[in-house]
This record gives sequence, C-alpha cells and structure tokens, in this order.
Amino acid sequence: AGALMGAGDVIAQQLVEQRGWRGHQGSRTAKMAAIGCCFVGPVVGGWYRVLDRLVPGATKAVAVKKMVLDQGAFAPCFLGCFLAITGAVNGLSLQENWAKIQQDYTDALITNYCIWPPVQVANFYFVPLKHRLAVVQCVAIVWNCYLSWKANRT
Repeated sequence: AGALMGAGDVIAQQLVEQRGWRGHQGSRTAKMAAIGCCFVGPVVGGWYRVLDRLVPGATKAVAVKKMVLDQGAFAPCFLGCFLAITGAVNGLSLQENWAKIQQDYTDALITNYCIWPPVQVANFYFVPLKHRLAVVQCVAIVWNCYLSWKANRT
C-alpha cells in the first residue's frame, strides 16, 4: 500500500500537475508512501477481514451487501480520516485542516462513488480475502493519484 500510494503521488506530480523531475516534491511522495504503509494498508486490510466476518459467503448477493457496507459505512469515514491525516502530515493547523476537509470531502466522496462500487462488487465476488487488498491497491493507483492531487493542492 505504501509503494502504491507513493507511486500514485509520483503520477499526480508528474502527469497531472506536470511538475517535472526538478519540481518534484520528494518529501510529499515520502509522506504519501508513509500514509499508505501506516494507515491505508493496515486499516483497509483490517476492514476486509471484519467485513468477511460480518457478511460471510461468496455469492453475488453477498458481494453486493459487502459493497453497500464498504461504500456506505467504511468509505465515508475512511476518506475523512485520510484527508485529516494528510492535512496533519502536511502541517496544516486544526482550522486549516478542517477548512481543507470541508473543501475537498464532498468532491472526493462523489468521485469515490463513481469508481469503487463496481470494483468492489467484483473484488468481493471473485477475489479471495487474502488478495483483496492487493487487487484494490492495483486498481487504486489511479485513485491514489487523484487522492494525492486532491489532498495536496492548495
């Protein structure tokens, strides 16, 4: 998760923001990788284990139930926490961080809902629990790029 969060930041800086290698902020990439290692990977991996216990099975109906719980309960909380952690790591004051969350949260959540529900239904239906985080992180390279851009723009 850390390497893929870092890679998403590199893509955001180079392709989206077009900073060039001289303008690349290596500390920002390191921060995003650390957030991936210390927050995203453990929290998402743990959530998938909890979700598998809450809604056991592997039918299409079970996959849809898991996606509804994932996107209805987990994603909104996770996204808010991610934005708050990123703001804190970037040195924002409490007031600045709250203002940034208010500015970015709704757009990020809407974008989340455009990407993740179909991915998660397929993930919960076709992919064994032990590989779900890896599948999500591979798909998430684009999402991580978006999150890095969103969380780090001024």
